[in-house]
Amino acid sequence: MIRNWKNKMRQWLTNQMELPADVIVDLPRITMIGHIHIYIENHRGLLLFTDRELRLLLKNGQLLVKGESFSIKTILPEEILLEGKISQVLYLEE
Repeated sequence: MIRNWKNKMRQWLTNQMELPADVIVDLPRITMIGHIHIYIENHRGLLLFTDRELRLLLKNGQLLVKGESFSIKTILPEEILLEGKISQVLYLEE
């Protein structure tokens, strides 16, 4: 009940203040350039990295990126820039 009320309040604030939803609701922001770059903001940590897979912890689940020849170009506490041939981006709910 309280969680539902909080979600409605966040949505109302987002609409009234004209703020991006990722700021208020704590959602990840994902920017892709073709299938060679992906920039992910607002994650909670790196869970797995190989040359074919990246898995990040999110507030409500995980983000899975699959492909080939991955390399991390930038990694910060809440941001990551990945290069390689990206074939799939999946959101995994808890």
